[in-house]
Amino acid sequence: MVIQYVSAEKAVEIVESGNRVFIHGSAATPLKLIDALLKRAGEINNVELVSISTYGKIDWNHPEVLKSFYFNSMFVSENIREWANSEYGGYIPVFLSEIPQLFDRGYLPIDVALLHVSPPDAHGYCTLGTSADIAISALRNAKKVIAQVNPQMPRVLGDGFVHYSRFNAMVWEDAPLFEVDYAGKTDPVADKIGQQVTSLIEDGSTLQMGVGAIPNAILSSLGNHKDLGIHTEMFSDGVVSLVEKGVITNARKKVDCGTIVSSFVLGTRKVYDFVDNNPYVNCKEVAYVNEVDIIRRNPKVVAINSAIEIDITGQVCADSIGTYQYSGIGGQMDFMRGAALSEGGKPIIAFPSLTNKGVSRIVPHLNEGAGVVTTRGHIHYVATEYGVVNLYGKNMEQRAGLLTGIAHPNHREALEKAYHKRFGRMLKGI
Repeated sequence: MVIQYVSAEKAVEIVESGNRVFIHGSAATPLKLIDALLKRAGEINNVELVSISTYGKIDWNHPEVLKSFYFNSMFVSENIREWANSEYGGYIPVFLSEIPQLFDRGYLPIDVALLHVSPPDAHGYCTLGTSADIAISALRNAKKVIAQVNPQMPRVLGDGFVHYSRFNAMVWEDAPLFEVDYAGKTDPVADKIGQQVTSLIEDGSTLQMGVGAIPNAILSSLGNHKDLGIHTEMFSDGVVSLVEKGVITNARKKVDCGTIVSSFVLGTRKVYDFVDNNPYVNCKEVAYVNEVDIIRRNPKVVAINSAIEIDITGQVCADSIGTYQYSGIGGQMDFMRGAALSEGGKPIIAFPSLTNKGVSRIVPHLNEGAGVVTTRGHIHYVATEYGVVNLYGKNMEQRAGLLTGIAHPNHREALEKAYHKRFGRMLKGI
């Protein structure tokens, strides 16, 4: 087996003007390839970049780059947020579970895919490493593929295998993966929310949650639980600790029993080492992981997601601040619906009562232009540091009262006035 590696500059010569280029995401963001591609600004033009979340420094904010490249994101992350919100970028609202269909059915034909993979094994097979998610579909559909091969990328088992012969060019890059670390950080509000949510989680539950202060606080509070399972679009370091303690066993799952199922991982080297060549972790395409009919088959699915704001009827905005696109729909609705249909399942929206600027996240009306990710027909449990309520089966007036009760005390009076204005009576019992 003879493998030839080329420079990143040579590899990206494959990209031509007018191409649509897929970029691998999360911890697998191929920064070396992206950097080399953007340096071709002016030489090639009308190139569309598509991706979900990307991490790491992308040096895009230059007039020549913006003239040559358009970033069409399906989940807006911090490093390209201003780009996606400019005239040189855009956002495609879509459920994470359905993004592979955009590639498979020709809505977004992929000319070139930029991937970040583990080195070939003795048989010539690489893996998509930390992010199988939508990359499997992009790989399946791309006319040409460029691989950034990294010995520090874990060999993650599951569906993300690819033979090196599939690559049109391979670039060797020995570099650490991007890391996100919430462990050890003090966040009293997140800890209180974690306690509220933990009270809803029963032994034998199957968990879905993301990365951040609140998921970390919840996982840190589950040390006395038994036989928890993981079926989630992504997981981080907190899951590793619970596996080591014997709390997470996956023994009571009905689908993929005995294994952790995810579509990508993001955290520190701790979780990257944990997933490396680990048969206990099954990394699958997001079309499977986030499929509602798959999710619902497991018992007691607890889906924990967040919100930017929620109105007093239960409409959840989780992807924008007014018209400003902050993130994306992602997999929130996939798992909120799957958990609702699971036997004993609990869909939960958990968030701090205030923004960093002291503005209430529980509001009479969503901001103008705000996107509704979870509708009021799908909402169940809502948790803040001031309590947890279940809106399922409640009418609009009842919901407004319950949500006012878990709002920050400084904003309850304003919410009570909004309640009176909307329903014609005073709110009692808050």
